[in-house]
Parts: sequence; structure tokens; C-alpha cells
Amino acid sequence: MKVLNYPLTKVTICFIIGIIFSYYTQAGLYFIYPTLVALFVFTLAYFLSHKRDIYLSFFSISTYLTTFFIGCLTLSFHTESLQKTNYTNCKKAFEKPQFITLCLREKLKGNEYNDRYVALIRQIENQKYSGKTIINIQKDSLPNALIIGNIICLKTTLQDNPSPKNPNQFDYGKYLKDKQIYAQIYATKSEISIHKTIQKDIWYYTAKLHARIVHNLTRNNFNPSEMNVALALILGQRQEISPETIQDYQFSGATHILSVSGLHVGFIMLFISFILKPIGNNPKGSLIKLIAILTSLIIFAVISGLSPSVLRSVVMFSFLAIGTYLRRSGNTYHTLLVSILLILLFEPYFLFDIGFQLSYLALFFILWLQPILKNLWNPKNKIIINIWDVLTVSFAAQIGTLPLCLYYFHQFPGLFFITNIVIIPILSLIMIVGIIVMILAVFNIAPLFLIQILEKSIYLLNKVIHFIASFDSFVIRNISFNNYYLFAFYIWIIITIIWIKKPKFSKLIGVLVSIILLQISFLFTKKNIQSQHEIIVYNTKKKTIISERDGEDVTFFCNDNVLNKASKNNIVNSYLVGNFCRLKNETKIKNMLYLNNKKIFIIDSSGIYPQTIQPDILIFIQSPKINLDRILKSLHPKIIIADASNSYSIQKYWKATCLKQKIPFHATSEKGFYKLLN
Repeated sequence: MKVLNYPLTKVTICFIIGIIFSYYTQAGLYFIYPTLVALFVFTLAYFLSHKRDIYLSFFSISTYLTTFFIGCLTLSFHTESLQKTNYTNCKKAFEKPQFITLCLREKLKGNEYNDRYVALIRQIENQKYSGKTIINIQKDSLPNALIIGNIICLKTTLQDNPSPKNPNQFDYGKYLKDKQIYAQIYATKSEISIHKTIQKDIWYYTAKLHARIVHNLTRNNFNPSEMNVALALILGQRQEISPETIQDYQFSGATHILSVSGLHVGFIMLFISFILKPIGNNPKGSLIKLIAILTSLIIFAVISGLSPSVLRSVVMFSFLAIGTYLRRSGNTYHTLLVSILLILLFEPYFLFDIGFQLSYLALFFILWLQPILKNLWNPKNKIIINIWDVLTVSFAAQIGTLPLCLYYFHQFPGLFFITNIVIIPILSLIMIVGIIVMILAVFNIAPLFLIQILEKSIYLLNKVIHFIASFDSFVIRNISFNNYYLFAFYIWIIITIIWIKKPKFSKLIGVLVSIILLQISFLFTKKNIQSQHEIIVYNTKKKTIISERDGEDVTFFCNDNVLNKASKNNIVNSYLVGNFCRLKNETKIKNMLYLNNKKIFIIDSSGIYPQTIQPDILIFIQSPKINLDRILKSLHPKIIIADASNSYSIQKYWKATCLKQKIPFHATSEKGFYKLLN
């Protein structure tokens, strides 16, 4: 694989490894000392390598080591919680209400109860602080008068980001932390005072531009449902799309088109190139084309609100355009690596963003694998050639991103190739007409016939997507996939493609070894699962769910028919998929459970318990009316667990009692699920 021989490839890989190492070790700014040492060694090696060739290897090693530590330090510098002025260092703001001044930066997708914004903290009790937070403003009958750029003040307490309350669920707190958001604020409109001054920055003008576009399109009777999809496709604004529409796009394998990414930016680049085709390819003409493409991409990034996904794609395609201008289009891998290195240098946390990972993997496999797939068949008909091109691009991107999609989403849309063949022509029309309509809508001069073409095209797209998504049996769900599978599958895919490109016996050996490695990952996972025995008390509001797992078999104990269908219960389903398990049985709650010679007793709403038992763990469910002091003295449990079926007031009393008696108390509503391992 020639790309691995490029020095830039090795430098980029070392830089990325440094970012990952810094992310998981969390050593912070301590990396500055080894970085300085590495730079000194690098400088020394550089001068020595000019005198004797024997030092060239030493210079190479010092280069990669220096790049590694620069990666470590880059992530540390971009971790806002390490800055002294970051609000995470104001502990009192998390303990009791403080006067906090914020500036609204971005509107997020709201929920049933709250309007949500990303805001920048400016002051806490008249002291300067910085950092991003999410503010949740309770909805009521009054209209929302807030706009991006508003400076608001309120007295409130910062709330830590929530952690998963049940096993194998999406860690929203970690997701926000990777975006440098460490806390949330909950408020009502009456608690907020709005300053007269507005922060008029690029985000203010972008939001105003979006509002103007929406207002002018609404005046022209653009259907709200189709307009929300248009705003997502062209401007990356997904806030108002209905959950049903998003689900259709997920099941059909077309979710990627709702997030402005490389596909959309690529359309813009091709469209501008097509318009400028009459301009010659002489040096002057090529420069004009380059300036026009870069200007168009920058304008598009600003109009779409400078979202991370758009910025990534704009940088990526800008480098591709520059590479083409410099007549280096043959070395696209170098261009790709430069864009990765530049993006991560300014935003290293993008590396842990799913969109970033999928975008670059898809593009890399399109560049690498698609030519191989395309050469499998050479049709003569132009229409068939175009269909074949779309198919090979789709398959190349899907092969490259499949293991990562299974790892994150645990499902696979079986009809993705049909979706792409059908929607690409419609999407091409929507992107061309949509960009024109959005630009003209800013000045309120968009022709009605163009608006109608855009509206009908999106209506048709939604219908097609809904029809494909209706074939529910083609969506393969609940696929268990872990780290071992992820790495083993990528090793197998990469080595197999290398062998297919230039078949050799040594490469065939590599393929066979990768298959053995894949089998080892299966066997190792299965052995780990079969050796595990655990009991879990879940956090389910007003309900009780307890599971006992013995290897792959799981028995659920519940107080009603909450597990009617495991596939429809997210808590149960997440646990089964995340632990490679199957539902063996569902039964009524037992009062006594055993695990590794530990006795677990459950006291329900009846409050009845035998005085002779001496349980290691005592679980309270359904708010039993008991005298906890008496129970602790007679039963002597080592820990008390209360699930979310108990009332808040009684849990508060139990917690105080346990604290007085110096017995650990675990409330699932506060600390999340409780796991007892063998």
C-alpha cells in the first residue's frame, strides 16, 4: 500500500496517535515537558543527519516522536476545562444559584418541554469566566423572543452533564464533553433578563440570514414539512425535522444526506466547475476557477452556520480543489492527509466525532476501492455506466464505513444501494435548485416556479425514502459489535483489498492471518461473555426491572408487563445488544436472589421481610412503608439499593438514615443502575 510509504502519512498517524493517547491518559499540560525534550532531540538529529547518513534513521524516529507529543499537546491546549477562566473552575456555580451572564450562540433541536441553545458563559457573579454550556428554557404559552446574539442574565445553578442511568446506553454527557460543553442550565422565561445590547458576530448574522430565508419562503407558501428538509439538505439545519422523517431516512440508509457533509459540498464544487467549464484550463483560467470554487465554498460554510460537519467538508474539498489546480490530482491521498492534519491541528476533538470518522473513511475508500469495483464491469450504455458508477461509489463507501456503523448504531440498512441509485438524481436537482432558491430568498426575489420545483422535488424525495423505509424486514437491527470486531474487521478489509489490487502469495498469507484474527476476536468475545455472571438493578421511572445474566442467557425480573416486547424496550434492548446476550426468560420479581454466595433480598410495597435472613444486599422497590432503622439493626445489610420505582421523598429519608448508620446507599435515580458482578 503505497500511501503508507508517504512521510506525511506516518507524520499524520503519529499525530493522531498522540491525540488519542492524550485523550485517554488526560495528562493535560504535563505533555509540554516531553514535547520540549522531543523538539530538542529532533533539532539535534536534524543537524547530525546532515553530517552523516547514519543519523537519518535517528532523525526519522525523532520526527515521529515529536509529532506524537505535538498531537498530545494540541489536544491539551484545546481542552477548555484546563483553562483557568473556564467555568468548571467555579465550583460554587455548581453548588448554589449564582448570577450568570451568557451569550446565545446556536439554536439546538428542542424537545417537548424546552427550547435549547448553546450559550457562551461570560460572567459568574461579575467575575469573568468562559466556556460553552447548554441552556434549556421551559416552553410555555408565550412566544420565544430570544435570538442568536442575545446576552442574557439569570440566577441559576450549573448542572453537570447527565451520565447514562442504564447500561450500554448512549453517553450524552461524554458526547457534550467532547464538544467542550461541561454543564447545562435549566430556566423559565420569567427568570431570564435580556440585555439591550446584542453580540453581532458571524453567528448572529448567519442566524439572521436563516430567519430571513425561512420568513421569505413561508410567505411564498412553502410547505413547512418540505421546507424543514430543504433547510437540512442545503443549510444543515435539522432542528425542526420530525422524528418520523428522520426515522425513514435512517431505515432507508439515507441519513447522511440530512447532515450537510462531503456529499453536499461535493455537489456544490461540481456545480461551480460545470458553470465555469467554458473558461479554459490555461494558468489564468485555472486560477479563476480555483478562486470561484474556494469563494463559493466559504460563502456556503458561512450561510450554513459554520457547523463542524460543513467546515470539515469545506476544508477537505478546498484542498482537493487546490491539489487539482497545482496539477496534483493524481496524489489525492496527500491532499486528504493534509486536510486531516490541518483540521485536527485546529480542532483535535473532531477526531472523536462520528461524522468526522465516517466522512474521511467513506472518502478514503471511495478513492481507494471504487476504481477496483468499477473495473469489474465495463458497460457501454451511458445510463448504465452512470448507474454503475453510483453503485460502485455506494458500495465502496459502505464497505469502508460498515464496521464503524455497526459499532456505533448496531443496525444495517439492507436497501442502501437502491436508496442511493434512486435519490442521487433527485438530490442533484434539489441541491442545484435549492442553492439558487436559498440565495434568492435572502433578497426575497426567488421565483415562485423555482420554489415549487424545490418543494415538489423534496416531496418526491420524502415519498421515495418513506417507501424504501417501509420494507422494514430489510433493516437488520440489534447487531452486537465490540472493539475487537471493529479492529479485526478493518484489518481484514484493508489486507483483502491490498491483496485484490496486486495478488501475491505473501499478501494471501496476510489475508488468511487476518481471517484467523477475526475468528480469534469472535472466540475471545464468546469466552468473555460465557464467563460472566451478573445482576443489574435498572433505573426505570415508576417501574422495577432487575436482570440476572449467566453467560449469554438473561432473565429479567419485573413488576408488570414492561417487557412485552424486548425489541421495543430500549433499556432491555441496549443491554442485550451491548452484551451479546439473548432473552432467556421474563418472570415476576423474586424476593431472594443469589450471586457468588451473596444473598440479595428485595422488599416490595408490602414491606414484608423475614427477620431471620441476613442479606448482603437489600433492595427497596415500590416505596415500601418500613422502619429503616429497625431493618438495619435486625438484618445488617452491607449496602442498600433503591430503584426509581420509589418516591423521591422516601429515598431522601433512606439516604439520610443510611448516612447516619454509615451504610452505603445507592439510589438509581441519582447514581444510575447498580451492577453486581460474580
